[in-house]
Amino acid sequence: MTVDTQPKGDERVHWLPMVAAISSISVVGIAIGLGMPLLSVILETRGHSASMIGLNTAVAGLASIAGAPLATPLAMRFGVAWTMIGMIAAGALAFVGFHFAPDFWMWFPLRIVLHIALTVLFILSEFWISTSAPPHRRGLVLGIYATVLSLGFAAGPWLFAHLGSSGFRPFGVIIVLVTLASIPVLAARNESPSIVADGETSNFLRYIWLVPSATAAVLVFGAVETGGFALFPIYGNRIGYSEADAALLLTMIGLGNVLLQIPIGMISDRVSDRRYLLLACATVGLAGTVFMPFFAQNWHLMAALLFVWGGVVAAMYTIGLAHLGSQLSGHELASANAAFVLCYGVGMVLGPQAIGIGMDAFGPSGFGWSLGLFFGAYMALVGVRLVRKILL
Repeated sequence: MTVDTQPKGDERVHWLPMVAAISSISVVGIAIGLGMPLLSVILETRGHSASMIGLNTAVAGLASIAGAPLATPLAMRFGVAWTMIGMIAAGALAFVGFHFAPDFWMWFPLRIVLHIALTVLFILSEFWISTSAPPHRRGLVLGIYATVLSLGFAAGPWLFAHLGSSGFRPFGVIIVLVTLASIPVLAARNESPSIVADGETSNFLRYIWLVPSATAAVLVFGAVETGGFALFPIYGNRIGYSEADAALLLTMIGLGNVLLQIPIGMISDRVSDRRYLLLACATVGLAGTVFMPFFAQNWHLMAALLFVWGGVVAAMYTIGLAHLGSQLSGHELASANAAFVLCYGVGMVLGPQAIGIGMDAFGPSGFGWSLGLFFGAYMALVGVRLVRKILL
C-alpha cells in the first residue's frame, strides 16, 4: 500500500490529528484497563470458574488476530477517521452489551466485536500519528502517544477500584469517555491520511521464524498482559485482598509501564544486541513471579514489586519492536510488523487459558507458575540463540 502524507518540507506538528489519534488510543487503554478486571469479576460473581473466565478472555486474542487484517481495507473503503469512529461506536455498544447479556455464551460474540474494534482502533491511530508527525518530532510525538496509552491502562484499574463491579455505573463511565474521545476524531476527519493499494503482497508469516527473539517477546507480553490483567483480581481475592486493593495493584503495574519505558528505551539504544536486554527483562519477569507469594502479605511491598515488574515486562514489547526494526527495513519490516501483531494475538489467546487452568489446578500459586512458564520458555529460546551466536 502507499500512503498520502503531508507535503515534503512541511515540518509542522499537526496537533489536531495528534489529539485525535491520542484520544482514540486512550480509549483503548482505559477500555482494556477497566474492562478486563471488571468483566472477570462479574463472571466470577456469577459462579464461573477461572478456566471459563480465561476461555472467554482468550477470545480477545482470536478477535485481535481477525481484526488486524481488517484495518487497512476498512480504512481504504471508508477513510481512517470514519473507520475509527465506527470502531469506537462498535466497541462502546459491545461493552454495554455485557451488562445486559444474561447468558455466558452471549459474552463470546460481544468479546469478539469489542476486541476487533479495539484492534482496528489501535492500528489506525498508530498509523495516523506516524503519518502526521514530521520526522524530527516523531520520537517526541510517539513518546506522548505511548505514555497516554500506558496512562489509560493505569487509569482503567483505578476507575475500577472506585466504581466497583456492580450496577450500570462502570459501563456508563465508559460510554461517556468514549463519546468524549470521538469528538477530536470527528474534528480532525479532514486531516486524516488516505491509504491507496499498490498491489504488493507479502507472506508475513515467515517473519515469525526469521526474527524469533522479537516475535516471541511480543507473544509472551501478550500472554502476560492479557492473562495477568484479566485474572489478577481473582488471584488477589483468593490471597486475601479486597476488590479495591487488587485493582490498585493493577494500577501500580500500569504506572510502572508509564514511568519505566523511556529509561529502558534509552538503555536499549546503547546496547549493541537487544536480545541481551530482552533476556534481562524476561529474567526480571520470572523473578517477579517467584517473589509474588512472599510479598503478598504486605500490600506496599507487593505494590513496589509490581511497579518494577510491570514496567520491565512491558518493555519486552517496545524492545522487541526495536529489535525487529534493527534487523529489517522497508517492505520486509512492514510484513514483519504484521507478524508481530499476529504473535501478540496468539499470546492473548494462550495467556488467559494457561493462567486460568493453572489456578484451577494449583490454586492461587498457579497464577505465578503459569506466568513463570512463559518467561522461562522465552529465556530458553533467547539463551539458545545467543549461545549459537557466540559459538558461530
